[in-house]
Amino acid sequence: MTAQHEPSVEELLRRAGAGDPDAAGQVVMAYDERLRRVVRLRLDARVARRVDVDDVLQETHIEALQRLPEFLAQREVPLLIWLRFLAVQRCLTLARRHLAAAARDVRRERQLAEPESDATSMALEHALAASLTSPSRAAARNETRVGLRTAVQALEPLDREILCLRHFEELDNAESAAVLGIAQAAASKRYIRALARLRSVLAAAGVDSASTGL
Repeated sequence: MTAQHEPSVEELLRRAGAGDPDAAGQVVMAYDERLRRVVRLRLDARVARRVDVDDVLQETHIEALQRLPEFLAQREVPLLIWLRFLAVQRCLTLARRHLAAAARDVRRERQLAEPESDATSMALEHALAASLTSPSRAAARNETRVGLRTAVQALEPLDREILCLRHFEELDNAESAAVLGIAQAAASKRYIRALARLRSVLAAAGVDSASTGL
């Protein structure tokens, strides 16, 4: 089937609502490429060494199929936002499951100096670190990571979240607003302010924001 003849998401949703199981299967996989980016960002780095992104997506598909009638009955958010919610919740569930079941082994891998942090802070820190041009010396790499951690912790929680959504999940302003449950104008202003704030605190921490692509 050529691309121009592939059914739209709306058509698939209509067919799924009419009881078409094939359409339902396609619907829950409609945004897999975008969801892979979400899972790579949101899955705890310690768990990501043990769990493959496609495994997370498969579990998300299963839950989405089970809950699709509920989604179709309400349609309170766009399909992408709903599937993203399920994928993020799956990442959090896997983190609790794996870190609790193998707490001793997994936590032993953490650097002793690594502080406890919320999931968004950790995701933003790792994403920023991954986007950096790696310094040549180990000492410089360590200084950079400390600077990134300091900068991220200086941000307000909502600022961290919208930076993750816009800059690393690559959601547009409308999608980010839907995730956060705020008006699009408010999301836009928040993102601009958060980006300026992050650049400022990165500079104060001795990290060149241009090296992160910001």
